[in-house]
Amino acid sequence: MSAYILRRLLLVIPTLIGVMIINFTLVQFVPGGPIEQIIAGMEGQGDVTRGFSGAGDDVAAGGGGNDRYTGARGLPPEFIEQLEREFGFDKPPLERFFDLMWNYMRFDFGDSYFRSISVIDLVIEKMPVSISLGLWSTLIAYMISIPLGIRKAVRDGSPFDTWTSGVIIVGYAIPGFLFAILLLVLFAGGSYWQVFPARGLTSEADVWNELSLFGKVLDYFHHIALPTIALTISSFATLTLLTKNSFLDELRKHYVMTARAKGLVERRVLYGHVFRNAMLIVIAGFPAVFIGAFFGGSLIIETVFSLDGLGRLFFEAAVARDYPVIFGTLFIFTLLGLIIGIISDLMYVWIDPRIDFETREN
Repeated sequence: MSAYILRRLLLVIPTLIGVMIINFTLVQFVPGGPIEQIIAGMEGQGDVTRGFSGAGDDVAAGGGGNDRYTGARGLPPEFIEQLEREFGFDKPPLERFFDLMWNYMRFDFGDSYFRSISVIDLVIEKMPVSISLGLWSTLIAYMISIPLGIRKAVRDGSPFDTWTSGVIIVGYAIPGFLFAILLLVLFAGGSYWQVFPARGLTSEADVWNELSLFGKVLDYFHHIALPTIALTISSFATLTLLTKNSFLDELRKHYVMTARAKGLVERRVLYGHVFRNAMLIVIAGFPAVFIGAFFGGSLIIETVFSLDGLGRLFFEAAVARDYPVIFGTLFIFTLLGLIIGIISDLMYVWIDPRIDFETREN
């Protein structure tokens, strides 16, 4: 197993490089780079220069450079050249890419172009929101979906299976943003009840600081309840059906009939024999569920509930062409996804020691 883990770890490097090459190359063809954004802001066409203070001395990424900046005719050429030097766009793209990867291999992600803060500090600042959404939505989805999926498999074809399937299909069909808006309208003072707060991860600082430890915990869960429910709805449906189908496949196998023939009680058959085998495919999907809730799926939820997390950070960086933030977060989350994939394989072996990845590769 150690040789397999070593090979997977070594594959992380070319995979990361490949992802960065593709995205860096695509950025070269995207119009409206950071210099053009700054020029537009200085001429009153935008406000992307907020907080700009000569960032770019530690160039960590870049692209989209253009020798002819539309609308820059009123600015001195010397000023444009100075901007290019500060952002590193006076260098050829290949040299910029090698500088980028060298810095990233040392986990030096540079500073945001427009926020006067390092990319790492910016990610850490936004992390609590994304961790809260991803962690709680994933845990709730698994805690509900696994028992419900098992129950549906055991009572396959019964009225219980039929009506729960209807509820699951409706939950899966409802877009996350629409369900989030519905929750706001119903329970956050939109038109009906003011049960939950409409925005933020916690109360305002003056109120938060006055709360006891138990009060802070309650306040946190009070704020995170609606966005977590909205983010859980689609993954809950998928996991439930996946669990049910996995159990149905296992229940039809010969070892289950043998166990029942030996006189084992149904609970022992389900949780002593079937559970371990049926859960393999569910565990295999854990990294995708977690990463999807942690990052990809949180953008819309963060926007609806006015939460400042990593989803909004990446989107705003893309709009403003803040390349250090774009490439830094891309590198971090690609690396995180690859490592979680390896952890998923280790969980396979932990649950079922009969699985040997090294033997499968030989």
